[in-house]
Amino acid sequence: MILYNSRGAKKEEFKPYEPGKVRMYTCGPTVYHFAHIGNLRTYIMEDILEKYLRYLGYDVKRVMNITDVGHLTSDADTGEDKMLKGAKREHKTVMEIADFYTKAFFSDCAKLNIKTPDVIEPATNCIPEFIKMVEALLEKGFAYEAGGNIYFDTSKLSDYYVFGNQNEEDLEVGVRESVEEDTNKRNKSDFVLWFTKSKFEDQELKWDSPFGVGYPGWHIECSAISIKHLGEHLDLHCGGIDNAFPHHTNEIAQSEAYLGHEWCPHWFHVLHLRDARGKMSKSSGNFLILSLLEEKGYDPLVYRMFCLQSHYRKPLVFTFETLDNTKVAYEKLRRRIAALKREGEPDLAAAEPYRESFRAAMDNDLNSSLALTSVYDVLKADLSDATKLWLLEDFDRVLSLNLTTPLPEAEAPKPQDDPAAAEIEALIEKRTQARKNKDWATADAIRDQLREKHVVLVDTPQGISWHFEN
Repeated sequence: MILYNSRGAKKEEFKPYEPGKVRMYTCGPTVYHFAHIGNLRTYIMEDILEKYLRYLGYDVKRVMNITDVGHLTSDADTGEDKMLKGAKREHKTVMEIADFYTKAFFSDCAKLNIKTPDVIEPATNCIPEFIKMVEALLEKGFAYEAGGNIYFDTSKLSDYYVFGNQNEEDLEVGVRESVEEDTNKRNKSDFVLWFTKSKFEDQELKWDSPFGVGYPGWHIECSAISIKHLGEHLDLHCGGIDNAFPHHTNEIAQSEAYLGHEWCPHWFHVLHLRDARGKMSKSSGNFLILSLLEEKGYDPLVYRMFCLQSHYRKPLVFTFETLDNTKVAYEKLRRRIAALKREGEPDLAAAEPYRESFRAAMDNDLNSSLALTSVYDVLKADLSDATKLWLLEDFDRVLSLNLTTPLPEAEAPKPQDDPAAAEIEALIEKRTQARKNKDWATADAIRDQLREKHVVLVDTPQGISWHFEN
């Protein structure tokens, strides 16, 4: 499998540390608000990646954190704690906010057929692990105390900007919001490992530590949680592209300083979802949530298909017009598949070239758009219905679009949805005209022709309707 690696900025063969096993970490949500559909694009593409690795036969263990403390509104360790911000907004405690939005996040994931990770770990469960890591970094000389906080010293590293497209000047304006100068830092790129001096007198969550009563910085979370559950060698780290710097950059810095060796060789980043106003962002108030799409009548899996139609390394532009087009395509696709008959056994030899085509698309940097083309190729192919259904079920182990799930009765394929419907309608029209002309021989011949096709004609006040006999 060839997969683009953000660390090195090139496509390369994906090779896990231990053959046959994949240790996979995905950055989870900061649960102070609903996940917007831009966030969910990232989780959909991570889900596709995990499922394809399992499809290939890998034993995958996937871990996700839940940020319920310590993530400030600026990536440069400044601004208000996002969790505290949510609690103030809704007049609840931080833990009430965390519980509500964690459940909301996984409800959205379930609607989108996103598999639940093998391990889900809230940051508040891992305070001892954070403290242990900070102590070790202090002992090794990679961290220092200043102004009551513990900072990571990036000057100790030979290469801090590991993703190759950032530099110190970027910190002057920040990644998401303006960055306030922290005079305690020795270097602009240094970051907080542990806060004991919070500017918020009402900071709700604090813990005792050797450094004083305080709370962890955001970046330390993912490193400590990953090492706790996946060990010292991580195979694959995933997240949105906005996390590459400084969050993932800082993860690499502290993890490799702590472990003394390379931590994660392969990094998978999903690009932004944009609309007419630009990148979706909760901090700017510019975002759509999944429940709003549902209220407007969209099946969540329409949005999943919308995401799969574009490559994960390209920005995706969202409009309701394009979502409407996807909705039409998805519903038509489901009806075409529902019209297939489950009769006989699949021809696995005939199916193999189509499986190879699907794998070729996915092996080429997770080309989900081309993989969807394989679905349509199967439907157009000269294959038995049983073989088509077998292939579609096989592909859907990865795509997770409910391709072969029975439709609700109201959406079940109608006779006119059958590929032969146009021919049948034409014959009925021809027979109707023959009867008007009292050409009974032609009318009877067409009736017999329709009977051979197992078509039943029914006279109604509105005209002739038809259906296939049972």
